[in-house]
Amino acid sequence: MYINPSFFVLARPPCLVIWDYKRHTQFELDPDYSARLIQLIATPEQLDPCNSMDAQFLAAGLFTPIQQVPTPWGWDELSKIFHIGTKNIPCEYMPQDINEWSQHYLAHCKEVMAAAPPPPRCTFDGPELIPLPDPALSVARAAGLATTLIQRKTCRSFTPRAVSLVDVGTLLYLTLGYLHERADDDDPAIAEGFAARRSSPSGGGLNACDGYLYVRNVSGLAPGVYFYHPDRHALQLVAPLLDAPLGQLLAGQHFINPLPVGLFITCRFDKLWWKYEHSRAYRMAYVEAGHLSQTFQLLATALGLNTWLTGALSDAQVEAQLGLQETSAEQALFFVGCGHGDGQAQCQELRALIAAQDAP
Repeated sequence: MYINPSFFVLARPPCLVIWDYKRHTQFELDPDYSARLIQLIATPEQLDPCNSMDAQFLAAGLFTPIQQVPTPWGWDELSKIFHIGTKNIPCEYMPQDINEWSQHYLAHCKEVMAAAPPPPRCTFDGPELIPLPDPALSVARAAGLATTLIQRKTCRSFTPRAVSLVDVGTLLYLTLGYLHERADDDDPAIAEGFAARRSSPSGGGLNACDGYLYVRNVSGLAPGVYFYHPDRHALQLVAPLLDAPLGQLLAGQHFINPLPVGLFITCRFDKLWWKYEHSRAYRMAYVEAGHLSQTFQLLATALGLNTWLTGALSDAQVEAQLGLQETSAEQALFFVGCGHGDGQAQCQELRALIAAQDAP
């Protein structure tokens, strides 16, 4: 007999939880079953199908008579577990045609809507909302899409020069805002509560991602971290800036310290879980964050600003700055920023090191 290579063990006293991430199944083992499993992992040849415990292990697929070759991966086990564990969406029944799919999807939506959605983290209570100026749509429209796509680049050389509040408002509205221009795009097939439309697509129409504006130098706005309310096109102060430079929040990338403004993109995982109760939904959080970051960069480029982005976060420090908790259902996923600079892909200090290295 051979051990199934696609399961791992979690300690959940008084049990061990066995999770077969390839088959999307899990089992709880009491101390007796746990001890027997540990024994068989050390000596699988001792597995006895006549033993009731061993027979249940076989039925659960933890051991097989045929050796399973582990999937070649070439990366760490955690990423392998994540990717394989979120493949093949589990469903009790696979619709066979469009009519069956429509019936099943409608029933699913009714079931979801029977439960209240998770409440927002930032409400309109507390600090006073700061209304943002109307977005400069004409400026964004004037920039051709092809030209903007060609001009967009990742820069790492910025100055502390201020960004205007109008530009910030335009960026936030067209990236995260619920677009008033699409208010007439009324579709009776869209369930109540899912009508808000952003410029970027969102899994299930949930708009699970939120934005926290990092402000160091924006005209007319005090330094701090602000939550953006997409339905009000307004900001709410979350916290003053920490003493740590921005690079300290972003895994030591100190070339970004002068950046005047940026956006931490978070995701409300409880929103995703509310509609999609399977681990596949976790992938959609990063897909949505990617859509939003690209939209932000294209808009900033169209406004004449340089852009930079990163997924390298010093998570604990970012959580402290945003007022999030490690165990919160809302987590920071990404950062994208913009400002003025010389447009160089590398900072001056790194360019100097490269020049010195290449010198004869």
